[in-house]
Amino acid sequence: MMSERRAGNIANIGEGGARRRRLGGFVWLGLAVAALIVMVAVGVPRPYRLVLLLPFGAAAAGFLQAREKT
Repeated sequence: MMSERRAGNIANIGEGGARRRRLGGFVWLGLAVAALIVMVAVGVPRPYRLVLLLPFGAAAAGFLQAREKT
């Protein structure tokens, strides 16, 4: 299971660092969703919306780092 930690896997950030990464994840997620809404409303073609993979990826990275405390 993903939530199980392997032997020797030590968290290198505290709760404060995890909170900052989680906050960063929410910020990036909000920016990405807002940009997607604007792009759809304006009529930006689908291939150009692929650029949103970057902020959505940053959001995912923030949430994963917060969860794993890395």
